[in-house]
Amino acid sequence: MKQNWRFWLPFVVGFSLYFCPTPAGLENNQWHYFAIFAAVIVGLVVESMPVAAVGLIGLTLAAISGFIEKDPNKALRWALSGYSASTVWLIVGAFIFSIGYRKSGLGRRIALHLVKAIGKKTIGLAYAVTLADASIAPATPSNTARSGGTIYPIVSNIPHIYGSEPGPTAKKIGTYIMWCAFAATAVTSSMFLTALAPNIAALGIAKKTIGLDIQWSQWFFGFAPLGILLLILVPLLGYLVCKPEIKESPEVPAWALGELQAMGSLSRNEKIMSVLVLLAMLLWITGSNPDITLPFLGSNFINPTMVVFVIISLMLLLNIITFDDIVREKGAWEVFFYFTSLLTLASGLNEIGFIKWLATGVSQHLDGISPAIATLLLVSLFFWIHYGFSSITSHAAAVLPVVLAVGQGIPGIDMTVLTCLCLYSLGLMGVISPFATGPAPLYYGSGYIGKTDFWKFGLIFGMIFFLGLIGIIYPWLVFLR
Repeated sequence: MKQNWRFWLPFVVGFSLYFCPTPAGLENNQWHYFAIFAAVIVGLVVESMPVAAVGLIGLTLAAISGFIEKDPNKALRWALSGYSASTVWLIVGAFIFSIGYRKSGLGRRIALHLVKAIGKKTIGLAYAVTLADASIAPATPSNTARSGGTIYPIVSNIPHIYGSEPGPTAKKIGTYIMWCAFAATAVTSSMFLTALAPNIAALGIAKKTIGLDIQWSQWFFGFAPLGILLLILVPLLGYLVCKPEIKESPEVPAWALGELQAMGSLSRNEKIMSVLVLLAMLLWITGSNPDITLPFLGSNFINPTMVVFVIISLMLLLNIITFDDIVREKGAWEVFFYFTSLLTLASGLNEIGFIKWLATGVSQHLDGISPAIATLLLVSLFFWIHYGFSSITSHAAAVLPVVLAVGQGIPGIDMTVLTCLCLYSLGLMGVISPFATGPAPLYYGSGYIGKTDFWKFGLIFGMIFFLGLIGIIYPWLVFLR
């Protein structure tokens, strides 16, 4: 049976590395484990199979190979260790939390209200879309669910009103609105810790690698100077780059009003979900601070993962969602296996000493470079290498440990600043290609943004986002230190 090249490529890469001579300074088991890890990453990049399957197969192979632990029982415990990680359960729980947002209709109502309020002019409409994304981002850990499931269905109805269809008439208004919606979600994904699942996964890697932990509020205030600026600039930059032919859109507020009237008054579930969203944000911001006393709790501290479970429990008790909804949330359970496998495999590289060997080798070539230049080079590598990845999570799992380990080997580098710059870049880098992040294929496939335009717009906005990261966030983080 003829197989797709995507299926065979990971095997080719894995076996090629496996049978290559072991580099000086490494043991055979270290190099052979890296061969498995590299094959998994290639499988994720080219999507040879569903990503959860790739991760699970790779983890299984790594465990039975004995490269980490020769004792079968210890190898099994290592393979299962990731399933108890709070980071993984926070991601899964947050996905389930987003079901209530979607099922209640609260997210759609918020977006429609913003469109009705400031959607008269075309640029105002872009601001409405941007603010709609920003308003639900803190409580929606999947940018695919947020932008693809809530924003896109509303935005996709707008161009038709003006006779702007995919193809020759797309540039009337469709290209501009679609691109602004896509670019905005890249900004909001970096702005909030809980706006992008890989943020949490990458933070888990950073915690394991260098012991850094960042709370929700610390994440927000660290990125706020650039995040707020970009939320203001995205519609303006899109206006210059996409050049919409229609400058005003007076019909859109009326359309949004009609949609809101069709929805009727705020439903019981929307009211409850509004309270739960505010409660979750309050607990995320204050509950993780041991200096703030929380009423009705046995202590003044609540873990961010537990916050999600509290909200899920309340949604179940109040019938906002059902347990069947949780079981049917395929994306959550795919993420469960996907993240667990990647985090465990990535940690394995560090456990066997491969990362230390690689970092030592790379850092030798950076001898004599100032810490500031070294930081810029490492962040540049971390950001732009994403052109080779179709998953932000696999990117973080594969590249972040290496960048951090190299940074640790360079005297004078502020590891907190370097780590934060890498973490903050995760959402921003999603803008650069049609496959760089979850919502990208949806907007790319809409037909409103041409193939050439998508790559061009991605490069332009990617450069702007990266320069903002280096020119604004870098000195801001240094100042905060």
